[in-house]
Amino acid sequence: MNLHRIDLVSLSLFNLVARTGSISQGAELASLAIGAASKRMADLELAFGVPLLERHSRGVKLTLAGEALHRHVQRILNDVDQMSGDLSDHARGVTGEVRLWANTSAITQFLPADLAAFVGLRPGLRIELNEADSREVVLAVLDGRAELGIFADRTPELGLQTALYRRDRLVLVVPPGHALARRRKAAFAEAVQYDFVSLSQSTSLAQRLALESGQLSQPLRIRIHVRSFDAMCQMVRAGLGIAVLPVAAAQPLARAMGLRVIDLSDAWVERELLLGARDFSALARPMRSLFDHLRAGVG
Repeated sequence: MNLHRIDLVSLSLFNLVARTGSISQGAELASLAIGAASKRMADLELAFGVPLLERHSRGVKLTLAGEALHRHVQRILNDVDQMSGDLSDHARGVTGEVRLWANTSAITQFLPADLAAFVGLRPGLRIELNEADSREVVLAVLDGRAELGIFADRTPELGLQTALYRRDRLVLVVPPGHALARRRKAAFAEAVQYDFVSLSQSTSLAQRLALESGQLSQPLRIRIHVRSFDAMCQMVRAGLGIAVLPVAAAQPLARAMGLRVIDLSDAWVERELLLGARDFSALARPMRSLFDHLRAGVG
């Protein structure tokens, strides 16, 4: 096997030929003459010592060896793209990346300011942030998609190490003219008789409300599920129900939309948002610096 005949141009061309089923189409996409492309395919077969393509009147088809090579080529080209991106980052002064997943409450209320301050201190770090339900955040940390996660208390931790990130408080949001609109404070038991707008059932907030309404033996009357706090308040303004939101998210939205924010008197409305990792002591240095920064604002 003569590996000196193999180069990235030929491997990239082989990938295009495999995808299109045609040497001529692959050559066109690679901006090569058909003759030059045909020679590169023949050189690859010679280098590996096996036929890679079955040629016929309508184009080409991969042999079993060709299919095996195609799988390897896709991985090689992906690695090259990743390498190019990483080196390009270094050329621009990006010296590391951290992968953080967080639930909607954390992203809406606290992370924008916290991450902006962190980036100001560590401009060379890239932050890859994903928004997900609290349960999905935990799973992402467990399977390695995230190095660090932020999720609500009461979420099964599944063996993760946890630390307090922030505390928040849930409030009731109602439209003007609602029967509760003039109240400064109300018990959740007074609200469950009305229709609700909610996040999806998989979110920690929706699950908390379902649990607490179940404790009252009065299932929550959900009229509509939406995907964001902004959409919840839009639906409240439209008269489709009332909603429970974290206070820091509810107040600016309520002011903008002319809604009423009412404190809830129940003890369970006080929540904790947790940082979670498989092992805090094993966090890589860039993520450890972000963890320490997020922990500095605990409260």
